[in-house]
Amino acid sequence: MTRLILIPGLAADATMWQAQLHGLPQQWRALVADVHMRHDSIPAMAQALLSEHEGRLVLCGASMGGMIAMEAARQAPGRIEGLALLGTTAAPESDGMRALREAAIELFAQGRVAEVIEPNVAFAFHPDNAAALAPTYLEFVLRAGAEQLIRQNRAVIGRPDARSHLGRLRCPTLVMCGDADQLTPAEHSREIAQLVPNAQLVLVQDCGHMLTMEQPQVVNATLFAWLASLQAGSTPA
Repeated sequence: MTRLILIPGLAADATMWQAQLHGLPQQWRALVADVHMRHDSIPAMAQALLSEHEGRLVLCGASMGGMIAMEAARQAPGRIEGLALLGTTAAPESDGMRALREAAIELFAQGRVAEVIEPNVAFAFHPDNAAALAPTYLEFVLRAGAEQLIRQNRAVIGRPDARSHLGRLRCPTLVMCGDADQLTPAEHSREIAQLVPNAQLVLVQDCGHMLTMEQPQVVNATLFAWLASLQAGSTPA
């Protein structure tokens, strides 16, 4: 039976998927992956996910989780029955973002995690959603700790250019992005949707980077309809 794997973003855990876990039909037997917490690169994370979960998979990845999902589809295209990519990018790291991450890594190594994270939490959300959701986000990021933040940021810096293989994908692919995403703006999702044959692109209104938390009803309705189409062997318009 096909297994649905939910892959969190950088420093995130199952907390960001709570609204989806509570609403998913039982037949999908959804699991939240933690390979990003145990390996040092996007290819190694993807390889571990594939080795730990046998058979055919539907992968739903958010942010860094989407990078892992795309890499898993490159490594084992025949096993992936569907990809849902939320607020992510297929492009390699830009010079500007690399410099910002390297500077943050230096501060994380000094134990100055809160000093880096707290002032930047608002960038993860639409302004209308930040006040209510920022405390939960901050809690799980700080819980991940400096070592994880260093390792995972380095993995993101060194991520492969997924654009080179997306055109060869043949599995149904759903691409979602918040219309106000400041961390992976909508042009990144549009690029993925243009590269993957027959991909479905959905821009979520009044939403930033943390789609699953900010607009859970919209995300759930879209994701569940897409999953139902996989079972029916069709792709929604």
